[in-house]
Amino acid sequence: MINSMTGYGEAQGQVNGVSYIVETKAVNNRYFKAIIKLPELVAFLEEDIDRLLRRNLSRGTVNYVLRLKDVSANVLFDIDEKALQAIMEKLNRIGASVGINGAIDIGSLLNLPGIIQPVSPEEETAEQIKRMVLEISQQAVDKLKQMRAAEGSFLEADLQERCRVIKQVLEKVRLRSAVVPQEYAEKLKKRVNDLLSRAELSLDEESLAREVAIFADRSDISEEIARLNSHLEQFSKSCQANDQAGRRLDFISQEMLREANTIASKASDVEIVQCVVDIKCQIDRIKEQVQNVE
Repeated sequence: MINSMTGYGEAQGQVNGVSYIVETKAVNNRYFKAIIKLPELVAFLEEDIDRLLRRNLSRGTVNYVLRLKDVSANVLFDIDEKALQAIMEKLNRIGASVGINGAIDIGSLLNLPGIIQPVSPEEETAEQIKRMVLEISQQAVDKLKQMRAAEGSFLEADLQERCRVIKQVLEKVRLRSAVVPQEYAEKLKKRVNDLLSRAELSLDEESLAREVAIFADRSDISEEIARLNSHLEQFSKSCQANDQAGRRLDFISQEMLREANTIASKASDVEIVQCVVDIKCQIDRIKEQVQNVE
């Protein structure tokens, strides 16, 4: 069963009257990439959250956001009062020494580095926050994975249907390729006879057979048809057997397209070329859909 790379999950919990809300969003990416946004109060959890995401998800860009709700100002930050007082005293002293009198803008001083500092929770509180945040993070990721699995089932159904259509068209190509040399021989014989009749000469059957044999060998696509059928079987099995098959499916779809191109270049027949166009349209759609598979 394959999974999509697109999903969303949300969960929330509470510790000491503070609500914690986790949102996880995932979109397509060839590799795994985590974008984690945390308030300063819980910045110490970034590595733990990153490990949790990597344990559960193998591909995609995952946006993780943790928000706090119903938080008092005392919980969010602290002011270094001693440093602020020292700065104000120094500014007053400098102003007096040069004869400058004026009010000090405390708001501007608060922007100085080190004056406002995030509050670090006590060890026991930090452990409670860690347990709760990781728990709701796992809940949010589980919901995201459920959405990925649901979308993955639709993707698999679509991919399997397109493979079925390709097999049907490929069978037409196989049947058509069996009669192409015979038709070529008849057309060639008729054309040569028309030319030779004017000169009152007869056709050398051995030369005709040799020319048809060369054409049949040059336009033989039986190996390509067999390989494309094999790729279709591998593709179908990979969809059913592996929930992290995105890269494998992408590789197989590229090989399918290469075989289709080879069939088109070797087959000297309009009907076969038209069938290959239909096959390539289906493969292109498969390649697009595979980019969504984890």
